[in-house]
Amino acid sequence: MKNHVLTLILFLFFFGNANAQHKGNYDQISRQNVLHSGNATIYNPTVQQQINKVLNPSTHVFIDVKALQNVEATTYTAIFNISQIGATADSTNLLINQKIDNIKNELKAIGISEDDFAIDVISFVPNYEIEVQKKLFSKTYTEVPNGFELQQNLHIQFTKTNQFESILTACAKSEIYNLVKVDYYIENIAEVYKNLQTKLLKLIEDKKAYYKILGFDLADYNVAIADDQYCYFPKDFYQSYQAFNSVSFEAIHKKKGVTTAKKQTSYYYQPLSYENYDVVVNPSILEPVVQIGMNIRLQYTPKPIEAKTEPVVKTEIKHKYYVVSPNGTLDIKALQTD
Repeated sequence: MKNHVLTLILFLFFFGNANAQHKGNYDQISRQNVLHSGNATIYNPTVQQQINKVLNPSTHVFIDVKALQNVEATTYTAIFNISQIGATADSTNLLINQKIDNIKNELKAIGISEDDFAIDVISFVPNYEIEVQKKLFSKTYTEVPNGFELQQNLHIQFTKTNQFESILTACAKSEIYNLVKVDYYIENIAEVYKNLQTKLLKLIEDKKAYYKILGFDLADYNVAIADDQYCYFPKDFYQSYQAFNSVSFEAIHKKKGVTTAKKQTSYYYQPLSYENYDVVVNPSILEPVVQIGMNIRLQYTPKPIEAKTEPVVKTEIKHKYYVVSPNGTLDIKALQTD
């Protein structure tokens, strides 16, 4: 009977936690964010507010459309900082060139050629020390150069993300460990914006047809427009967190009290969420990407109704002219002017 109970407990432990395997450690649910209504648990009250939100009708029509496209970089550039000291200027320069040449030879095997390297010289300065010269009645302190320090940035361009591991290994073999950053570049950004524009225009036409079915012919409205476009790189979206729990294995082996362990700070890539977008191109991503977006907002206002005007009645007056005979006769005749 005990074996059956133990099996049941293990079953509930493993399968009861199976749904949380993909949640990760980055976000611990705060108990303050969990509300209780009767016997049911309401998770994320913000969602409940959105579902029960009251809509306010208006004679104005707004069309808001947003599109996002995930684009893999065409090329990448890794930048490493190199600092080298030497007794003389020539020896310092020779030492740093030997390191760079070793890296170049190492990376030829993975398709990174001589043209994929660039050197950015940051500084080349002498180091000084104080030399004491003793004289009969005094001491003289003089600064004299005792060596040189050369600092450079090594730029390495590559086209595939799996090449980066080999780059790190080659640099580590040459005692270069200071990775400054990795830049992402895309060549066809204009085509990406054009693609997003085409999709948004199609979506706007669909919404116009939808409103026309509801009785709103937008041809009878005045329109105002605002639009925006943007481009974000992976470096803008890395976030950090610390482990919620820590375990000390030292306490288990020594059978003593728990020893507080240092919580390591971890980083993860958190791209833009898709919840506010109408169109997402290439939504499923495996590696960090460049995210390019475009927003269009249209505001339709009813055209003012023109007041009807009464037709203008014109009054025409016809004049008659008479000529009196100069001899004094009383014969009066009308003068025809038409």
